[in-house]
Amino acid sequence: MPAVSALAVPSARAPFERIEIERREPGPHDVVIDIAFAGICHSDIHTARDEWGAAHYPLVPGHEIAGVVSAIGSEVTRFSVGDHAGVGCFVDSCRECENCLDGEEQYCLRGGLYTYNTPRPEGDPEGGWTQGGYAKQIVVDENYTLRIPDALPLDKAAPLMCAGITLYSPLKHWGAGPGVKVGILGMGGLGHMGVKIAAALGAEVTVLGHSLSKKDDGIRFGATRYLATNDPETFRELKRGLDLIICTVGSDLDFDRILRLLKRDGTLVNVGLPENPMSLRASSLTAQRISFAGSNIGGIRETQEMLDFCAERGITPEIELITADQVSEAWDRVVASDVRYRFVIDTATI
Repeated sequence: MPAVSALAVPSARAPFERIEIERREPGPHDVVIDIAFAGICHSDIHTARDEWGAAHYPLVPGHEIAGVVSAIGSEVTRFSVGDHAGVGCFVDSCRECENCLDGEEQYCLRGGLYTYNTPRPEGDPEGGWTQGGYAKQIVVDENYTLRIPDALPLDKAAPLMCAGITLYSPLKHWGAGPGVKVGILGMGGLGHMGVKIAAALGAEVTVLGHSLSKKDDGIRFGATRYLATNDPETFRELKRGLDLIICTVGSDLDFDRILRLLKRDGTLVNVGLPENPMSLRASSLTAQRISFAGSNIGGIRETQEMLDFCAERGITPEIELITADQVSEAWDRVVASDVRYRFVIDTATI
């Protein structure tokens, strides 16, 4: 089995180390991807620091992966050597449950095989636990590999594998488009993609930021309005004014206050993952037949649709390209909300 250079955390609060991990020899349906860029998602940090339950160490994070196909298995039909390819948050699923059969593998009823920190099933040739994209190479079944259109630069394509699809999926599912008033709550790595995608779908977009510090960016990304949630006037101005709110915030919020911004039959979709249980009054829903929902990334088919959509519309994330030696600092900056808007690792520096 080939050894691959990678960046790993040996324990929850330890600094990164350069290690070698083993990737499997490609099977008949496998695609070998030489990773060029890997995005940093806050989920990487939560997982590696044991904030979402016990992690398995050493841990190589990373589920926003973009690179070039360097080898393919004997029965691969969807990819050729030299193609640009990507990998997102999962690398396999049961392929048999109704959700998998419907192309919604992210909701696999038996639990998907996530790109990192997941035990591989018995008999898997790679064995052990999955290791992610802060590495030089990855081997993935072609059915769980994404084709990156030539119009998308690889460094900017990487964050689309998580940040892009996490916003595209609920915006499409809940019908964002012409005549729909969409609120994007929080404009960080996820939220800024929500603004761009919702605007490209034809919706009227309002950004709800904690302050007005990113207002100019929000308007540049396609928002019609940018209002601050720390200003009480925002809640008077927008009361019962939005059809759909996508909440990207991972901290505790006053959801009763936010739900009052929705029209009758409006929906608040939560894609942020706060550590603490959420609280709201039932009357905040019943008063105007409001729905409170959640959404989790997207399936392979929808993720490919998102990549093609972004390529056609020229939609890319705003990134800060960093080296392997800057990853620890970048993690601290992500926690401090000090990034506009996604860090991407140049894996050539690992």
